[in-house]
Amino acid sequence: MTQLPPRLLQDPALQSVLDAIETDGHRVWLVGGAVRNALLDMPVEDVDLATDALPETVVDLARAAGLKPVPTGIDHGTITVVAQGRGFEVTTLRHDVETDGRRAVVAFADDLAQDARRRDFTMNALYADRSGTVIDLVGGLEDLRAGRLRFVGDPAQRLAEDYLRILRFFRFLAWYGRDADPDAVAACRDGRDGLEGISRERIGQELRKLLMAPDPVPAVRLMQDSGVLDKVLPEATPERLYALQSPAPWLARLAALSQADLSDTLRLSRSDARDHRILVTALTESWSFNRIAYRLGGDLAQGAAALVQTGPSGLRDGWPDAQAAACPLPITASDLQPRLQGAALGRALKAAEDAWIDAGFALPPPALIDIALLAGETP
Repeated sequence: MTQLPPRLLQDPALQSVLDAIETDGHRVWLVGGAVRNALLDMPVEDVDLATDALPETVVDLARAAGLKPVPTGIDHGTITVVAQGRGFEVTTLRHDVETDGRRAVVAFADDLAQDARRRDFTMNALYADRSGTVIDLVGGLEDLRAGRLRFVGDPAQRLAEDYLRILRFFRFLAWYGRDADPDAVAACRDGRDGLEGISRERIGQELRKLLMAPDPVPAVRLMQDSGVLDKVLPEATPERLYALQSPAPWLARLAALSQADLSDTLRLSRSDARDHRILVTALTESWSFNRIAYRLGGDLAQGAAALVQTGPSGLRDGWPDAQAAACPLPITASDLQPRLQGAALGRALKAAEDAWIDAGFALPPPALIDIALLAGETP
């Protein structure tokens, strides 16, 4: 009998939710990612619960216990119960009645096996009662131990219910799997046209999570081989990603994977789109480490430094001295005024900055002024 680590169930907030829902003989189980990650000794961020209580009953039970119920997905049976400032998604056992590849019409059930059969992967269809005893109805424990990623039941049917599961398959493979079920891979290949009906936001979210994995390369290779990568990123340059040293920030991996403008393709946030453009510029213009260190900082600099080593210039020398790289340009606009104004002044300062970087931050101010004046006065 497999047991969850006791520390997960000792959480007072979780205990209060379990106590509330089990009133009047109702049952409740931990399910999905919390069970999977606890068994893998990985961090558990969110705890999802399954129950035989109907959504309206969950609302009443939570309120009666002094907890806050939020109907975040009541049509699909999900109530978020807030306890001690944290939300726990509580979903009534269910089975699919109708699906269109993006969303499902569900009917509520009281059978744990029915609920398990509608889930995506066997390792995500594990339950645990409040004593910590793990309930496995679809062979998920054996797959989890083997690092084998397998759909519950017929892979093609699971994908027809939600084609985003194609990308989830590769994302879960990157995070939890060592062995991809051949039938699952074949189904992803055959069903990849279904991704055309999935919103770009959801595709972008899945790619981000995949690229955040410790080593996403094996999963991306399989995406390429199965034709899925070309479906979501037709201008992808996977060989550049394969050459990228690991670990690397996810945005650097995305810049290695595609140098196209992805702000609309993947619905990137404004800040992510900006950073992606910067990283692509550093790659395509083969920025030196000095330029990277001077212009960027933190993860962005580390990502750019890894990226430029995948470009045409290949490996570079080591990082410049951090203190030197942080030195600001030792001349200012006032050193060039009133001789230069407007666009000429901007051109001059850029030339001086470029020279400052290229010289390893070692040129004296008079030399920088001469370079700036020459650039500013040259049409």
